[in-house]
Amino acid sequence: MSASRRSGTADALGPDEPERDGADLLAALLDGMDAALCAFDADGVVTHWNREAERILGWSAAEAVGRTGFAGWAVRSADADEVQGRLLAAMHAPGRQVNEFALVTKDGGRVLVRTQSAAVLGPDGKPAGVYCAFSEVHTQIDLERSIALSEALFEDAAWGVVLVDADLRPAVVNAHAARALGSGRTAVLGRPLGDLISHGVEELESALAHVLAEGPPPSPTEVWVTLRSAGDEGARRCWRSGFVRLASPLTEEPVPLGVGWLFQDVTESKQTEQEAAQLRFRGLQLHRAARAAAECEDPAEAATVHLDFALAGFADHALIDLVVDEEPLRLVRAAATPSGAPGGSLLTMRGALPVRYAEGHPALQCVARAGSVRAAAADVRAAEAWAADRQWPEGSVFGLCAVLRSRGRTLGVVTFLRGSSRAAFERGDATYAESVAVRIAAAVDLARVTSPRG
Repeated sequence: MSASRRSGTADALGPDEPERDGADLLAALLDGMDAALCAFDADGVVTHWNREAERILGWSAAEAVGRTGFAGWAVRSADADEVQGRLLAAMHAPGRQVNEFALVTKDGGRVLVRTQSAAVLGPDGKPAGVYCAFSEVHTQIDLERSIALSEALFEDAAWGVVLVDADLRPAVVNAHAARALGSGRTAVLGRPLGDLISHGVEELESALAHVLAEGPPPSPTEVWVTLRSAGDEGARRCWRSGFVRLASPLTEEPVPLGVGWLFQDVTESKQTEQEAAQLRFRGLQLHRAARAAAECEDPAEAATVHLDFALAGFADHALIDLVVDEEPLRLVRAAATPSGAPGGSLLTMRGALPVRYAEGHPALQCVARAGSVRAAAADVRAAEAWAADRQWPEGSVFGLCAVLRSRGRTLGVVTFLRGSSRAAFERGDATYAESVAVRIAAAVDLARVTSPRG
């Protein structure tokens, strides 16, 4: 128990029960403090000493209260005058005074402490003593480092830092995270993540809920999101995210306060990785197709083999239309994937089935330009009519036409089609389609040379 000098005071007041209760409350408050605390009267005599002071220095309250200063027991004799002078100087100084002293423990060891001292005023408003709160310097430094780290993360960090509460709503957001979320630091506070993120919010909230319930994942998680501020068709971003569960240190059992979410935008590097993997796969497909086509006795079959290998991971449907008349331009359907489910390797070569493409059809544009043409439905809801008007399989939303040229002549068009579950064709897709078209054109040209009916 902490102790205080009460000689004379209690006798003068009499055995008043409320006064005793007040003294007991003061003792309990002092003993419950995380910091060590002692107090001196105007003569430098120790009047209070709590349990944390006893823990740090080893001196009990009974041994400390009533001593004059620290001389001869809690400091070395050589330092006693300086220490006492600096402590008592707080009686006549404004505010708190911070000092560092090397104190002596009961077992003879030494411990460096940081003290905060301030005057205690009497009823007349004059200094009546000094109270001194102290803690071990390394403990104080750890606390200061934690505070400095928190401030640095929320001010200067080059990655996003968000504190999410137990309801999965942002409670604190640093400047980097606010920019990434497309809003101000205060505007995002307390809002559901679904108000800020359209696509990817379910995955993110699932990760946060898992951290709250089970703890952080063993490694960073990559989450692809689309911000509402960018619209539903906005660019997707990849955030490499780390999570830590926050629990209150003031309870006997850890109580989750929320989740610390740290993330970094790695979209460019992930896109580079994906493009490199895609190029490797497509290069391998071209190699496999060339090996398989080389075993075909019929060049027309070789053309469909190239088309079949190209479909994997690239498109849902494919068509080959060949030129039979140049003036006026007339195309016939030579090969097509099944019109039912997307994909599949069953391709049939057929001849003399004219296709009546309307003026401005992407396939006709492709022949006229002798270059690739990309097309897309303006609205997914109107895709059925859009595909039907172009005589493309049902469900087609994106189209890519590549010209078939061999020996300086245009032989036809190969068309690749994607459904709504895939992304639109891009420039890199057109390059791959042109590489496939070159191989198909060579096979078609050989088929025509060896078999006039092809």
